[in-house]
Order: sequence, then C-alpha cells, then structure tokens
Amino acid sequence: MSQATDSAVPAARTRRGEVWLAVGVILLALNLRPLVVAIAPLLQVIRADTGMSATAAELLTTVPVLCFGLLAPFAPVLGRRLGIEPALLAAMLVILLGDLARLAPWPVALFGGTVLIGAGIAVANVLIPSLVKRDFPGRVGTITGLYTMTLSGGPALAAGLTLPLTQVTGLGWRPALGLWGLLAVMAIVVWLPQMRRHTRVRAEEASAGAHPAHGLWRSPLAWAVTGYMGLQSLSFYTLAAWLPTVLVSAGMSGALAGAMLSVWNVVSIGSAFLAPRLAGRGVPAGLLVLAGAGSHLLALAGLLFAPVGGAYLWVGLLGIATGSAISLALLFIVQRAPDTRHAAQLSSMAQSYGYLLAATGPFALGALHDLTASWTIPLLLLAALLLPQALTGLTAAQNRQIDPQPMDNS
Repeated sequence: MSQATDSAVPAARTRRGEVWLAVGVILLALNLRPLVVAIAPLLQVIRADTGMSATAAELLTTVPVLCFGLLAPFAPVLGRRLGIEPALLAAMLVILLGDLARLAPWPVALFGGTVLIGAGIAVANVLIPSLVKRDFPGRVGTITGLYTMTLSGGPALAAGLTLPLTQVTGLGWRPALGLWGLLAVMAIVVWLPQMRRHTRVRAEEASAGAHPAHGLWRSPLAWAVTGYMGLQSLSFYTLAAWLPTVLVSAGMSGALAGAMLSVWNVVSIGSAFLAPRLAGRGVPAGLLVLAGAGSHLLALAGLLFAPVGGAYLWVGLLGIATGSAISLALLFIVQRAPDTRHAAQLSSMAQSYGYLLAATGPFALGALHDLTASWTIPLLLLAALLLPQALTGLTAAQNRQIDPQPMDNS
C-alpha cells in the first residue's frame, strides 16, 4: 500500500518532456512568493488610499502565511483525489482568481483575494516536493536547487519592482499588484500539457490515504524535518518583517533600509541553488546546515554591534543562511520520504506546522521590542533559536528515510 502512489507514476518522459516539466515547475515556483511580497512595499500607499489601520494592513502580509500553515494538510488529499498535475493547475487558477479579486475597489475583495492567493500557494507548496520525488528521482538536488532559487528570486523581483511599477505606469497600486498575475498566466499555459500525462489514484486508495499523517507523528525523523522547516521559516519571516525597522532605528535611511531586503533576497538566490546541488554531489548535508547557522549567527551579531556600518555584509550573510536553509528544508522533505505519497504527507506536516510557527514570529518579536524598547533582546532570541534549528537540521540531514510501516498501520 505504501507504494500505491508511486505505482501510478505517468509513463516515462522523453528528454524534451523532462525539460518542459522542469520549466513548468520553475514557473509554478515563480508564483509562490511575489503576490505575497508585493504587498509589503505598498502598505503605506494602501493605507493612505483605503484608510486602513496599521494592524489591518499588516494582516495582508500575515494572512497568506497563516493560509500556508492552516491549509497545507488538505493539499495531499487534493493531490490524491485529482492527481498532482491537475491539483497544481487548480492552485494556479485560484492564485490568478485571487489576484484578479484584488483589483476590485473594496477592502473585502483585497482580503478575500489575498486568502485565495494564500490557499493556492499552500497547495503548491506541499505538492511540488512530491512531484520532484516522483518525476526527478535522479536529479533531486538540481531540481530542488532550481525550485528554491526561484522561490528566492521571486521575492527579490516583487520587493524591488512593485513600487516602481506603480510610479512608472501611473495606474495605481491595484493594477501594479494585478500585473504579478501574469506570472500565473504563464505557469498555467506551460502547465496545461501536463494534464495529458497525469494519473489518478483509484478511489479506494485515495480514501485509504486521506488521513495517513498519524504515522508521521510518531517519527522523530519527521519531526526533525518539521522542526527545521519551521525554525528556518520563523527566522526568515520575522527578519523580513522587521529588518528595515531595525536598520532605520540604528540610523539608516528608510529607502536604503528597504533596499536591504532586495539585497538579502538576491544573495539568497545563489545559496538556494548551490546548497542542494552540493548535498547531491557528496558534501555532507549536516555540514551545510552548520555553515548556514554560522552565517546566520554572524549576521545577527553584526546587526547587534554594527548594524549600519556593515549592513551589506550582514544582509549578504543572511542571504547565504536563509537561502541555503529553505532549500535544505525542502530537500530533506524529498530525501527522507520513501515514496511520493509519503513525500506529500511529510511536506504537508512540515509546512503546516512550520508556517504556523513562522506566522507567530513577527508578532512575538514586535511585542518583545515594545516590552524592552530595544532590538537587543529580540535579536538575541533569534540567535538562541539557531541552536534548535541546527540540531533539528543535523537530525534531518541523516542519510536515512522515514519508516513507512507506522503510517500504513495508522
């Protein structure tokens, strides 16, 4: 039973078909962050235009992350009922629908569209590692590297281009957000040919596999993968929310502090691609986990003691750390799962708990800053969390797979 999903693998693809599939995966990945990140540079403009409170505006950036966590458990069921390829196409259509909804001149449409975008991304987040496990068993490191490189590059584009698009086009912030929906259109067009090759799982297998995650709850290795995913996500989303504020409070101009986010994401593109490639070429994954944690620790120390003078170095180190961490977290999901079905369930578990944990980070760090009137304690807390992140990463990096038997008996 544990191999049921893998037994339903589509027929072998030609070399051209594999390349087209890889391009499709990259375009899918290109839609998983820009429509979320594009909101951040426009928050002040949105507030001025709609009269929205600061708290409500911040929810626009938090709601998608909550969707990633809350809706991730439904993605494996959807993938088994429809097939992975149709489920991913549906996810892109929902993302496009959400983007179009945000064009409407009502706050409820803005929030509703954002929820739809978060829902579509949640499904794709979970199912893409399962697809990589099934269709690229000999190229896991390379495809994971390309996938996570795109995950890092998308936010860099959105952070750097959204506000200029608003200013250059003169169309306003809603059309500027809407333009990012063109990425979803591209992904849909390229992904449509995959519908001819998908395989649906038999109804009784889908029913039997609808709730197989209980077995994972008894696996220390699964929890290690989940812990590493959650802790690296917590660090990323917390710093993404507060890094400009930290730098401005240290004396940096607002414009330059905002540009540091783009520098951070640009640097992370390279490390996101290289880390899984190096792991696939024999470099111990545990060593890469420790190197990333060390780079992150140095960056936080720099932000504490010389935040402005060494800002480019610190955000560069952050890019190395966070880019490698997210790519390794996704690589561990693929490598530690014994088959496609388990990859989808492990991806669901890791991303559900991981993103729910990540959603608490910005609020917790902001509250701690308000309580202490300083960024010292919050940054020290983030540094302390690198220890459990490294420990869970070292466990997840072990070259073994989750035992499928407990899941099948659950």
